[in-house]
Amino acid sequence: QVQLVESGGGLVQAGGSLRISCAASGSGLNINFMGWHRQAPGKQRELVATLTASGFSNYADSVKGRFTISRDNSKNTVYLQMDSLKPEDTAVYYCVANVISSSTWLARNYWGQGTQVTVSS
Repeated sequence: QVQLVESGGGLVQAGGSLRISCAASGSGLNINFMGWHRQAPGKQRELVATLTASGFSNYADSVKGRFTISRDNSKNTVYLQMDSLKPEDTAVYYCVANVISSSTWLARNYWGQGTQVTVSS
């Protein structure tokens, strides 16, 4: 079984920075990509950023140039550095890991419990 544990959320003023992290655990993990989604109150969950094991990154247009995703493959941990935060970045941020099963070679997404990020104006 795969578990994702997020940390680092909190309250920050507009223009400030915050870094959140997510550590994946489980036996024999073969992780394809890791990333972050977010969900604001009354809105659908949306992609923020993803990063493959080979280093290919993808960002939502709304965070390009402000957020940076990085990954420590040796620790199965992904980070999201968030700079120049805006009130509209306020949301619960969910970590996602796409893991390939060693028995079936099928990939599925696993999700963390979410961490709250609140940006005050």
